[in-house]
Amino acid sequence: MIDFAKSIYKRHSGVIHAYISMTGGSAGRLVLSLVYFICVANGLSIAQFGLFATASAAGIMISRVLAFGFMSPLYRVATVKPLLVGTYSAGFVVGALASLPLLAILCLAIYYAVFERDMALHVFLAFMIAEIICWRGLEVVVIVLNGLGRFGRAALLVVIGTGIRTVAALAFALLHWSSLETWSLFYLGANALALLIAIVWYFPRVRLRWRPKLYFRRWADSVSVAGAEVLFYIQSEFDKIAVLAIGGPQVSGIYAIIMRLADLTALPVRSFNTLLVQKIMRTPGTISSWRTRLTIEGLVAAVSFLAIAGMAVYLWIFPRGLGNNVSEAAPFLMAVLLVPSFRNLVEYHSELLYATGLTVRRMFNLVIAGIVKVALLTVLFKASTDVAYWAPLLNGVYLALYAASFALTYSALRRESGRVI
Repeated sequence: MIDFAKSIYKRHSGVIHAYISMTGGSAGRLVLSLVYFICVANGLSIAQFGLFATASAAGIMISRVLAFGFMSPLYRVATVKPLLVGTYSAGFVVGALASLPLLAILCLAIYYAVFERDMALHVFLAFMIAEIICWRGLEVVVIVLNGLGRFGRAALLVVIGTGIRTVAALAFALLHWSSLETWSLFYLGANALALLIAIVWYFPRVRLRWRPKLYFRRWADSVSVAGAEVLFYIQSEFDKIAVLAIGGPQVSGIYAIIMRLADLTALPVRSFNTLLVQKIMRTPGTISSWRTRLTIEGLVAAVSFLAIAGMAVYLWIFPRGLGNNVSEAAPFLMAVLLVPSFRNLVEYHSELLYATGLTVRRMFNLVIAGIVKVALLTVLFKASTDVAYWAPLLNGVYLALYAASFALTYSALRRESGRVI
């Protein structure tokens, strides 16, 4: 057994070291994210936290339109042709500036459709700038560093960014300023500082070169990836908007707390997804066998389940272990133990399609997943907004979502031509 483990390590030492670097960053980020979550969830009222979480979700969705998805070609170039990073960085900057009018229109449309009654416009826009420009900008730097294989620096940057947001949340909680407007200023300032550090100290030293001919070749891929990213985050984050619209801020706050705890389980899985995507780009036959596919799915599900189960047990023993506001949602965490596994597997399926170049099919799958999810959640919350009713039924909603994603993803991989999948 020891000899077998040694042989596995020798064959995959590079991947193992890269994963350790990335998960080391994820572990640090997990701790900081938990502290951040505790401070914000308890520094605001439950209703205010629901509004913030929903606004943040809206910002995450809209942020995928930034530069019309040109971070995808930038990542591919960083992975396979690193000498062109400066050229494609220039394309990204121009694309980002060109996308600003569309971003503004989307923000205003969502505000007047969902948030106008509960949140001032300037507060909402502060959250949007923080998510769309500042945090998404930092993520682009991380994407480039991962593409270049600088996983340790990428992980450290994420930890630094998360740490800055955590310090802001801690200061906000200690000052006892339970105001959504005040928190929006803290949040915007923290994200802006994180972006500045990312650009000045972490982005690789490259010369920006404007080469439009190269960009036009990647235009279709960029737009399809941007569309897929928006659709992915619609099916991932739109639930918070739907819950706010149906149940109001208080119910959305309880839902956001439960789903935020579930989302923390995805951090180690996302590190794995990043490495697997690169592996498939370089070696398309990586997931050719069903044994490999099902083994990976089983590992993703198991890690996710164990993470949420550990958190649920902790809150069962110490109900107020994450603060008074979180304690209101803590009893229902045991009722959603399967949700993280299904959510993370849907995200994994999306990454598989991206890695194999099936970006259009990825968009189609995400449209179907989004429709299924919103429809089922609407039926669920229309029936009752009592958390004791809807919490256990969330497992069924995400099971249906996973089943649809599984069937659509692997049927697409089976029909793909030109690759050994």
